[in-house]
Amino acid sequence: MSQTFDLIVRGGEVVNHAGRGITDVGVRGGKIVAIGDLSQASAGEVFDATGLTVLPGVIDSQVHFREPGLEWKEDLESGSRGAALGGVVAVFEMPNTEPTTTDPDALADKLARAKNRMHTDHAFYVGGTHENANFLGELERLPGCCGIKVFMGASTGSLLVQDDEGVENVLRHVNRRAAFHSEDEYRLADRRSLARPGDWTSHPEVRDAQAALQSTHRLVRIAKNLGKRIHVLHVTTKEEIDFLAQNKDVASVEVTPQHLTLVAPEAYERLKGFAQMNPPIRDAYHVAGVWRGIEAGIADVLGSDHAPHTREEKARPYPASPSGMPGVQTLVPVMLTHVVDGKLSLERFVDLTSHGVNRVFGLADKGRLAEGFDADFTIVDMKARKTITHEQMANRAGWTPFDGFEAKAWPVATIVRGVVVMRDDEIIAEGKGEPVRFLETLAK
Repeated sequence: MSQTFDLIVRGGEVVNHAGRGITDVGVRGGKIVAIGDLSQASAGEVFDATGLTVLPGVIDSQVHFREPGLEWKEDLESGSRGAALGGVVAVFEMPNTEPTTTDPDALADKLARAKNRMHTDHAFYVGGTHENANFLGELERLPGCCGIKVFMGASTGSLLVQDDEGVENVLRHVNRRAAFHSEDEYRLADRRSLARPGDWTSHPEVRDAQAALQSTHRLVRIAKNLGKRIHVLHVTTKEEIDFLAQNKDVASVEVTPQHLTLVAPEAYERLKGFAQMNPPIRDAYHVAGVWRGIEAGIADVLGSDHAPHTREEKARPYPASPSGMPGVQTLVPVMLTHVVDGKLSLERFVDLTSHGVNRVFGLADKGRLAEGFDADFTIVDMKARKTITHEQMANRAGWTPFDGFEAKAWPVATIVRGVVVMRDDEIIAEGKGEPVRFLETLAK
C-alpha cells in the first residue's frame, strides 16, 4: 500500500544535516514526516523541485517592521510579504516601535496585528529598559516572545540602556539569551561633533570601531560575571570578531549581508544616506574581519536588520538622515551570490540561516530539515541570474541598497509548515503566518 502525503517536494537537491543529495521530502499535517525516495507515494500536492535546491526554511532573526506607529515606513503585512518573496519563512521582529514593545499588552497587540495578516511565521522581541528590568523574567516567557532586546547605543527609537548598572539589572532578571545592539553610547555622544554635514563618509567616524568594541567588552564582562547568555547583534568589526571568538561560552554572534557586501567609503559615496545604518558600513579591513567570523565558525546567525525609512527621510543631509535600510527580501539572493562566488559554502549558509537560529534561540520545531520538524523550505535556483531592483521590493519605503546588484541565485518558492506561500515571485497563500514556538517557553 503506497504512502499518502499532503505535500511531496520531489526531486530537488536537499541540503540539511546529512549533507546534500537529490531526494524527496514528504509532508503531513505541516510537519516533515519522510525524507527519501517517495516515487511510489501519492500526495494532495506535488512540488516538482527538479533542478532546484531545497534548503531548510530561512529564518531572519532581526527585522524592524515598524508597526505600530511608523507604518508609513513598513508594516507587518508588507514586511512579511517581502520576507516571503525573499525566501524567508519566519522573522523575529524588534521592539522599537511606537509604542515600544516593553509590556504584555504591547506584545499581545503585535500578535493580534500579525494574525491573518503576516505571510510568514513570526515572533517578537520585548525591549529591555531601566523601568521594566525587574519584570523581564516574566515578559520573556510570554507566548510569541523570541527574547529580550537591549540597545546599549541609541539608534532608531527611544529604547536605551547605556550604563553598566542598567545592563547588569536586565541580565540579572532574564533567563533566556538576551540580544544586544552593542555600541557605547558615552563614546557615541562624545563623537557626534565629528559628523560632517552632508558627508555620510563621516558616519563610521562618529560611530567608530572603538565604540562597538568598547561596548562589547563591557557586555561580555557583565554576562560572564552573572553567568548569562548574550547575543551580539550585527557585529561589524574585526576586533569584535576576534574578541568574541574567545568568549563563545556566553556570546553568540550575528552578522548581516550589508556588512559583508557593502564597503566604505565607496558605499557612502554611491548611496549617500541610503548606506547609513547602525552600526555603520565599514571599510575593507573590517569587512574582511567579519568574513573571517563566517569562515572560522565564530558567527552563529545571519540577520538582515531590515529597517526601512522613506526615500524622503533618507534624502535629508547627514546627520539628519535616519539610520537603517531594508534587507529581508534580499538576504537570500545576496548571500547565495556569495555562495556561487565561493565566499562561503551552501552548507554554511544553511547553518547561518536555520540551524544556527535553532541553536541560539532554542526553536521548538523549526530550523532543521528533518523528520518531526515544521515543513519549512526555502527553494532556490542556484543557476538563476537576476538583477535586484527597487521595483521588486515589497517594503513600503520602496527601495533597496542592492538596486542593480546582479544576483547569481534566486528564491523560487517559500513553503511555511507545508503551505506554498510564495512561488515564482508571487504570494499565493496570504496571511498564513503563526507565532514561533520556543523550547524555553513551551506551555507546561
